[in-house]
Amino acid sequence: MEKNLDKNNLPKHVAVIMDGNGRWAKKQGAARVFGHKNAIKAVRDTVEGCAELGISHLSLYAFSTENWARPKREVDALMQLLVSTIKSEMKTLMENDVKLSSIGDIDKLPNKCSKELQSAKDQTANNKGLNLVLALNYSGKWDIVQACKKAISQNKDEKSNPEDLTDVEFESYLSTAGIPDPELLIRTSGEFRISNFMLWQLAYTEIYITDILWPDFRKEDLHQALLNYQSRERRFGKVLSE
Repeated sequence: MEKNLDKNNLPKHVAVIMDGNGRWAKKQGAARVFGHKNAIKAVRDTVEGCAELGISHLSLYAFSTENWARPKREVDALMQLLVSTIKSEMKTLMENDVKLSSIGDIDKLPNKCSKELQSAKDQTANNKGLNLVLALNYSGKWDIVQACKKAISQNKDEKSNPEDLTDVEFESYLSTAGIPDPELLIRTSGEFRISNFMLWQLAYTEIYITDILWPDFRKEDLHQALLNYQSRERRFGKVLSE
């Protein structure tokens, strides 16, 4: 399937809502945590697939601000899994020249998680390949609110007129500043919603929904999503052809 891709028409930024771990585990007769643990292969395949194709940015929605409402046992297991996965994948990230970044309210993560994340970001900071963006303790609403606070503070400090604020300037206050908006959003598990993810950035993003549960998502499924993306005409509100 990869051979059918037009390498000159690939998105610079792919975002993924990794959904279906719990349902996958339920099908196996296991606890939800089992699904999270078995999703690591899907993450590895997607990262490798994007890196091999030369895609610049891959954003993975790993933990939302709403996820704190899940059972404590599941949240604790997710945090432990995050730490262990970052440690175990560091060699692969370095070998593939992948830079690790993050968006979200990282300061509110458990201390061990935030330290391990920062360590990994520091170690991969000079890598020049794929920029892997983990959205942790993130929500689109949080991102817009924190950007508004920054913009208000900046305008107050510089005594500038808030009415002069443009959308381009506002984007510089978002957590994704410096990263192009995603051209393609992939959501697994067949759910038709964006779940409070990158609400500003997804304004004109092409959305691809697959029924595949995230632990079963593989490189060929990424290629299928990219082929689907290449079959679309991106209009951005304009009429490009009749």
